[in-house]
Amino acid sequence: MNAHHPDEANHITTRLLPASDPQAIQDTAVLLQQGHLVVFPTDTVYGVGVHAWNDKAIRQLYAVKQRPLDKGIPILLADHDDLGKVAAAIPRMAQQHIDQYWPGPLTIIVPKHPSLPPSISPNKGIALRIPDNMAARALIRAAGGALATSSANLSDQPPARSGQEALSALNNLVSVILDDGPSPGDRPSTIVSYLGPEPVVIREGPIPATALLSNQTRQTGS
Repeated sequence: MNAHHPDEANHITTRLLPASDPQAIQDTAVLLQQGHLVVFPTDTVYGVGVHAWNDKAIRQLYAVKQRPLDKGIPILLADHDDLGKVAAAIPRMAQQHIDQYWPGPLTIIVPKHPSLPPSISPNKGIALRIPDNMAARALIRAAGGALATSSANLSDQPPARSGQEALSALNNLVSVILDDGPSPGDRPSTIVSYLGPEPVVIREGPIPATALLSNQTRQTGS
């Protein structure tokens, strides 16, 4: 009974809008606040996102991506000031890496804030990032500061690296694609969990694991 199917999204007409247009960003932010799914550029690959506190929209995101419900949805933030809205705590090493790598391709997993919908992750952790992309941050800020976001593709398919690739993957499944041309990155962000006593690299991306772990060694040894 936990399976979802995006039937209700099949009749959406997807609009491709320029990410450089401030009005397009504002219009897309309104759609996010209304529960729509939208695609936008980041500093890594394109993302498909929904409002972070809209449980129905989050479940629709799982359905559209055909993503297993036991794989949590990361949250993208616009500003450091919004961190306390989505995280219950920031461990010391996580804060050090935030200071070093944000905005940028580092996703941290920390204890999640109790106000977040249960559907966003199946456990006590939440994955968070501030992307180094002005259009993405402008959209996130205009929509309320936090978007539950996954890569713009169907599960087990390559992530979209342009608006056109996102359109090929998600046409008629999302309301808007903000097109910013080819993405500067070619792979998703590095993911590090700070839920245990020591940081654990879950997925290596643009930031190599050695940089994070050597940073940890220097800090603890000093």
